[in-house]
Amino acid sequence: MAGQGARKKFRFKNKLVSLDSSVVDLSLSLFDWAHFRRAKGAIKLHLLLDHDGYLPAFAVITPRKTSDIKVARQMHFEAGTVLIMDRGYIDYEWFVQLTRQRVYFVTRLKDNASFEVVEDRTIPEHRNVLKDQIIFFHSQAEPSDEFFFRSVEVWDEEKQEPIAFLTNHLGFGATTIAAIYKDRWQVELFFKALKQNLKIKTFLGTSPNAVKTQIWTALIAMLIVRYLQLMSSFGWSLSNLVVLLRYQLFVYRDLFTWLNSTFEGPPLIAAAEQMQLSLELSR
Repeated sequence: MAGQGARKKFRFKNKLVSLDSSVVDLSLSLFDWAHFRRAKGAIKLHLLLDHDGYLPAFAVITPRKTSDIKVARQMHFEAGTVLIMDRGYIDYEWFVQLTRQRVYFVTRLKDNASFEVVEDRTIPEHRNVLKDQIIFFHSQAEPSDEFFFRSVEVWDEEKQEPIAFLTNHLGFGATTIAAIYKDRWQVELFFKALKQNLKIKTFLGTSPNAVKTQIWTALIAMLIVRYLQLMSSFGWSLSNLVVLLRYQLFVYRDLFTWLNSTFEGPPLIAAAEQMQLSLELSR
């Protein structure tokens, strides 16, 4: 039975995914093929994170100079999917394509965006919602229903400032739109955990294939560890699970039993067999 991490955060049934990228810095003296700037080397990991368990659904490694929107345009999303992304992916023509494919998106509205308000929608009382509008971008060639988008502005109490979101979903409540974008932070946490826990800051080889192989291996390991975290009822943090799993690699025991009863020692029979094996190896 899945652990506590498998609970859905939102009531809607749409598939929810985040799209983002992270730069992996490399020493230019060792990785001369990853040239980015005159004295700097880097590559970029583009990732699609599935919010059902916060597991990677798709990844691609590109040169650092490759734009995020170029990679995004090559991806395919099932109809009904809700895609979360930051302002680095804003491309109104691409948004029109997504809308025609019945793919929804939630992102931040650019501060200098030029648009016309088509409709002011009713906002809920006693909430932090400031505006809920149907808008039309002047950069579009001609107006049509497919080119209409929705702007939702909410007050961020923590930062003490308004935040404007852009979406093509007309049915979700304004507070739901804000909550969806807030959940985008999970992809940032995923990148942080990947780099800190699975060592993709230090590479064992210097060739392009060696670097890519290590990153793909780390992603596979993250899938396995995250799966174990979701299956456990213990409430593991990802970092603690990674550390303690390393200590169990050469201990013979049932993995799922240990996941839920981590403070219990291995069975006595298994411990005796492990001791016998150690003695034989030491001879």
